Amino acid sequence: VQLQASGGGLVQAGGSLRITCAASGRTFSRYGMGWFRQAPGKEREFVAAISLSGARTLYADSVKGRFTISRDNAKNTVYLQMNSLKPEDTAVYYCATDRYSGPNPTLNSYDNWGQGTQVTVSS
Repeated sequence: VQLQASGGGLVQAGGSLRITCAASGRTFSRYGMGWFRQAPGKEREFVAAISLSGARTLYADSVKGRFTISRDNAKNTVYLQMNSLKPEDTAVYYCATDRYSGPNPTLNSYDNWGQGTQVTVSS
């Protein structure tokens, strides 16, 4: 599966943005999916994950209540809706496929990564 993230950009604090991860390949629905982010000088961190069916989701405490992960298996796409954005949300956001059914917050469980999309939140 190849992953292509898009939809990042510059937004003011308090604003919203939806980023998208499009997957190629016919086995998309077999994988749990996750979003991670990496800010300059920091390690990549977990943001949100969703099970292969979409029935179960998991969020980092820092984004819980503000971000929503979803997927459309018919379109081979996973989304991350980000509301009430804060400057500390600024990072490159990566989507990835889980080796398991998900949702899983552990970075080492993910073996296939997209190229990332930049999200910048101005204060």
